[in-house]
Amino acid sequence: MTLWQTTRMGLTALIVILGLASAVWAGDARQELAKTSTLEQVMQRGVLKVGFSTFVPWAMKDKNGDFVGFEIDVARRLADDMGVKVQFVPTKWDGIIPALLSGKFDIIIGGMGITPSRNLKVNFSSPYEFTGMSVVASRQAAPGKSSLADFNSPDVTVAVRLGTTAEKAAKNFLPKAQLRQFSDEAASIQELLNGKAQCLVASNPLPRNLAAKYPDQLYLPMQEDFTREPIGFAVRKGDPDFLNYLNNWIRVANAEGWLDARFTYWFNGEEWKSLVE
Repeated sequence: MTLWQTTRMGLTALIVILGLASAVWAGDARQELAKTSTLEQVMQRGVLKVGFSTFVPWAMKDKNGDFVGFEIDVARRLADDMGVKVQFVPTKWDGIIPALLSGKFDIIIGGMGITPSRNLKVNFSSPYEFTGMSVVASRQAAPGKSSLADFNSPDVTVAVRLGTTAEKAAKNFLPKAQLRQFSDEAASIQELLNGKAQCLVASNPLPRNLAAKYPDQLYLPMQEDFTREPIGFAVRKGDPDFLNYLNNWIRVANAEGWLDARFTYWFNGEEWKSLVE
């Protein structure tokens, strides 16, 4: 055997050894990554911690003080399919992403619209629903308006929930109007009812429900939503296993028609109103 042949065999053996070592290392790294996944931690803990804020009918308290709503149903079904219990962690909306990142809970299930700016901080699942923005106006403070352009004026005050996509939509579509931001949904509604704001921008069905509840005080200037926004689960970055589970869960729940059925119940029906009013 020549020196070249000996060298070549040695190099070949070294490459094989390095390849096998790399494969073993990659396998170990994947196993370690899987162990640190929120999915694994939830399974070990036996509890899925869910962050959310109250928005009617996404999530709200019933007469007994229990949480009910579309997102509450989604969270309960998700936890049940994982074989764990669910723990609800109500959180102010403007602080909900920092709370997720600090580990206060495992996931946001709260009607969170997928936006590029939020996606820089968290990862989103595929959309499991869509929602649209609408306007409800004060009959006394803003009579006879019928378009977004009618509210886009410096003498118009718009009430919105702080940190929501409603706030962003109001800034985009009504840049000339004055915004009054509230961290609490009830406060923004009260501002409208008191006539201190000419209109409120929010995702439906809130504007539709308010107009129906207070027909002498409020009205819908437009019958159609002026945006269509995808809604997704928000989780911490760097967790492909959890995101994979959530995306496949959405596929299954959609294929069964379960998500559409629960959305129709909470957004297009009124049976649930006796639970909260």
